[in-house]
Amino acid sequence: MAEVIVRQATTEGEMTALRALRLSVFVEEQGVPEALEIDGLDALAYHAVACVEDSIIGTGRLLVLPGGDALIGRMAVQSDVRRIGIGANVLKFLEDAAAKMGAPGVIVHAQTYVSEFYLHNGYNSEGEPFEEAGIEHVLMRKSFK
Repeated sequence: MAEVIVRQATTEGEMTALRALRLSVFVEEQGVPEALEIDGLDALAYHAVACVEDSIIGTGRLLVLPGGDALIGRMAVQSDVRRIGIGANVLKFLEDAAAKMGAPGVIVHAQTYVSEFYLHNGYNSEGEPFEEAGIEHVLMRKSFK
């Protein structure tokens, strides 16, 4: 595989491509209703994309919450390139962006089947599992201090 570059999504073309990837992963693969996936918060979010040449193969978004922490979500990687570090690179990029924005830490609503991924990246589980979009999740947190 060619070099993977993670950077902020800034163009409308990149936004269209990352939404298409999210629809593929969340709506088509996981059965999340499209109305829940397209939640209206994209315009407020900082978006990251993992790119190989001109193709977007991974994405995630960051929202700064009123309490100061940042919420990382909509983490998605193209199915044929999963488990080779792309998600971890997107996550690290978003964590760095949150830290630069002054957030004391980040939280994620992790699907429970991928909670180990977040544990390996320094997150701790908080509370009991809960359902979101018909999928079991757990709140996980990582502090920067």
